[in-house]
Amino acid sequence: MKKIPALLAFSVTFLMSGATPRLLPMTTFNSQIILKLDSAAAPSLLYFGPVVKGDLNQVLDAAPEGENTPAYPVYGNYPEGESALSVTMPDGNMTLDLIRAGEPESVVDNNGNTLTTIPLADRHYPVSVTLNYLAFPKEDVIETWVDITNNGKKPVILDRFESACLPFRSTDAWLTSLYGTWANEGRVNNEKLTPGMKVIQNKDGVRNSHTSHAEVMLSLDGKPSETSGRVIGAALLYGGNYRLRVVTDDHGRHQLFAGIHPDESSWKLMPGETFSTPAVALTYSNTGMGAVSRNFHRWGRQYHLAHGTEVNPILLNSWEGVYFNIDEPKMAAMMQDIADMGGELFVMDDGWFGQRDDDSSSLGDWEVDTRKLPHGIKGLTDEARKRGVKFGIWVEPEMTNSNARLYKEHPDWVIKAANRDIVEGRGGTQLVLDLANPKVQDFIVNMVDTLLTNNPEIAYVKWDANAPVMQHGSQYLSADRQSEMSIRYHRGLTSVMERIRAKHPDVAIQACASGGGRANYGILDNFDEFWVSDNTDAFQRLGAQWGLSYFFPAVAMGSHISAVPNHTTFRVVPLKFRCDVAMTGRLGMEIQPRDMTQQERDFCKGAIEAYKGFRDVVQLGDLYRLVSPFDNRGVVSLMYVSPAKDKSVFYWFRTNNDYSAPLVTRVPMEGLDPDASYKVTEINAIDLKPLPYEGKVFTGRFLIDNGLEMRPSHDLEWGEKVDYCSRILLLEKQ
Repeated sequence: MKKIPALLAFSVTFLMSGATPRLLPMTTFNSQIILKLDSAAAPSLLYFGPVVKGDLNQVLDAAPEGENTPAYPVYGNYPEGESALSVTMPDGNMTLDLIRAGEPESVVDNNGNTLTTIPLADRHYPVSVTLNYLAFPKEDVIETWVDITNNGKKPVILDRFESACLPFRSTDAWLTSLYGTWANEGRVNNEKLTPGMKVIQNKDGVRNSHTSHAEVMLSLDGKPSETSGRVIGAALLYGGNYRLRVVTDDHGRHQLFAGIHPDESSWKLMPGETFSTPAVALTYSNTGMGAVSRNFHRWGRQYHLAHGTEVNPILLNSWEGVYFNIDEPKMAAMMQDIADMGGELFVMDDGWFGQRDDDSSSLGDWEVDTRKLPHGIKGLTDEARKRGVKFGIWVEPEMTNSNARLYKEHPDWVIKAANRDIVEGRGGTQLVLDLANPKVQDFIVNMVDTLLTNNPEIAYVKWDANAPVMQHGSQYLSADRQSEMSIRYHRGLTSVMERIRAKHPDVAIQACASGGGRANYGILDNFDEFWVSDNTDAFQRLGAQWGLSYFFPAVAMGSHISAVPNHTTFRVVPLKFRCDVAMTGRLGMEIQPRDMTQQERDFCKGAIEAYKGFRDVVQLGDLYRLVSPFDNRGVVSLMYVSPAKDKSVFYWFRTNNDYSAPLVTRVPMEGLDPDASYKVTEINAIDLKPLPYEGKVFTGRFLIDNGLEMRPSHDLEWGEKVDYCSRILLLEKQ
């Protein structure tokens, strides 16, 4: 979490008059969390919703009689309820009894963001807890986390230490979450909350967003809607093992818990030590899920993405073009090809180091393979400079292979349990380095720093992670600290990235992890983007990028044009459709241009040039999801609108050519200025005759109320007709 500078500190005095209870609001421009403070008891969370106008007493007076839901419930008294924090005291006592230990204080930064802290302490034992609420007014997001401190003289064991608990009430609440697997990331699941507990978790150890996600939406007024209803968004900012729980009783009362997964993760809190949990970001909308997403996007770009407010270059990555089979002539040719098509960056993927001809060797041995690259990395950066493109490179620094020199020299640097045979992963040899070990951290930092320092023209790093933790065991940690391995791994990774970022702040870094395994704001503080999926099939990417857009902006999503048949699905999709889908995100290419026809290259050149004209709208604008791929309506549609509402990009994709299926050919638009007029231009047009509204001007109000009729198939010569259709419309304010 990015801390804010302490520019102005003051005691909170905006409290209700009278002895007890008192009300403490944490406020953004449009939403508000209100805590109730009694004289001695721990705070209760009374309200999360739109900013209350007028007297805050309205919230207190309207609260259910006798209900007092702790803002941060702890285990001990009345243990039948769910709790966020559980500890074992030095004398074996497993209870906590927290009371308020002082007045709340606030700190304001020069962006107007306010950090409010509320000190709590156990009535008897020397354990204190600080509740933290960091409000981002412009982005309508509030981050919350806790600091747990051992003020005693003996260690305290933290058994469970979740970041937050959010109580909410609804008799028709729905949970929206993401799930998937390798090559099928970002699937959307909507389910009604019923009595009991819903658990979302991940225990991969290294990656945490393939099979599930640490972000959810809670719709309080029935089935989720993009444009209506009260919706809460929650995102846990943690790249490691996590657990989210939604507990529902039979009276419409719910509690959302989110934090580090407690399994095999107890923490010995030493005297004087403070344990800070990762933050949970909360946002609220009474106009549906779309507004929640736009809040997350603005906040993420501004505070939790490296270079998140900048547009990004169009790249060609070598992986799907040549895989491990790289050499200087191929790399130089691909650089020239992307330059000729108007691209701006070439990224050399795996296979450039050691004796790396497949995935079974050389990780950790980061010397250039001179068989393939006799002139080294400098030879490639020189070639890139000659062709007017930037240069990027692939690394996988958290891993090694059992046949690598690094492992032979430092077998104690990998994750391994004592008295157990080592477990190997990808290629039958891959091992995970133990980032709990400071020597391993130093090795990774030095390796990356040396690569970037010796080759200062490297502008982009693809940082991969292709193995989970396959065995629990740290050869570095002592026997009594083995349960801390996973947490210390991710603390080590954060330290590594922060050190690299401090020395190389301008280098763009992609978080790749067998595809979309690291789509999480706890990782992205130090990364510019994440790789959505190893599945680059345009048809399937519509679903993956749609689901991930619930929480992540387009500027964070690598979205590439690839070859056909696709290397994962073997589907054959026309080039226009592939280009149009890639242009909904951070456009790049994942292809061998020498396998393309000149006509295909020319088309991509035109698409790249067009994208340059509106990539700021896609990457930095406001997203409006119009027709979902998960609704099975035969069409997918979305649009981006610039913050000034002077430019917009509208997308329409036909996904079902079955004549028996209903086809949505007219989609009302959103986000435009209803009082403005917009000129319509089709992008990547291939029809023999233009659309009837090409070059015409429409009012924003007309487009919002009516939309434009999409021609459902491309008007092509008979022998060129295809069973796919896609449209991109550029709308420019007149």
